[in-house]
Amino acid sequence: MTGSRERILGRVRAALADVPRDERPDDVAVPRTYASAHGGDPVPTLVDRLEDYKASVHRVTAGGLAEAIAEAARRRSLARLVVPPDLPAEWTTATPATIVRDDGLTIDELDAVDGVVTGCAVAIAETGTIVLDTGTAQGRRAVSLIPDVHLCVVRADQVVNGVPETVAQLDPHRPLTWISGPSATSDIELDRVEGVHGPRILEVIIEEG
Repeated sequence: MTGSRERILGRVRAALADVPRDERPDDVAVPRTYASAHGGDPVPTLVDRLEDYKASVHRVTAGGLAEAIAEAARRRSLARLVVPPDLPAEWTTATPATIVRDDGLTIDELDAVDGVVTGCAVAIAETGTIVLDTGTAQGRRAVSLIPDVHLCVVRADQVVNGVPETVAQLDPHRPLTWISGPSATSDIELDRVEGVHGPRILEVIIEEG
């Protein structure tokens, strides 16, 4: 063993030289005094990050949510929208699209709708990430991943600054879907391909006030 690997492992052994062999990681408290958030209003940062990811973002005041969803449906020519069974009915009262409530739709049936409307669990401003945990108004993972257009509602009070705040709020035993913009990947020549792992189009409606 020579070179960088030997030097790195040598430094690790030197750093651990005074650690008793029977000591366990949980025996020593690790101070975590670093800031878990940078503070300030996280919503403008979230909007900036989402737009950088090529998501469409709309900020609406309380009472404007139903019309914002309806306008998105008209703009995208969405004729059929699937929604989780517990999505608030008032969210879709203005939309011209046919609302299909998910009662265990098959993959083919989900693939046949034009889009999906969901809420979310939390949104992370610094990374532009929206997290779904199958909780209220979010539905099962297939509902948000199969349709080609995702209209996602984020309440302003669900937006946090950073990942540490987010992790503290989430239940690690629930299935989590972390969304940073529309689904996309790049092939070996770095040509961007959208829609590989989920919806090609992400519209985020942030409800404030």
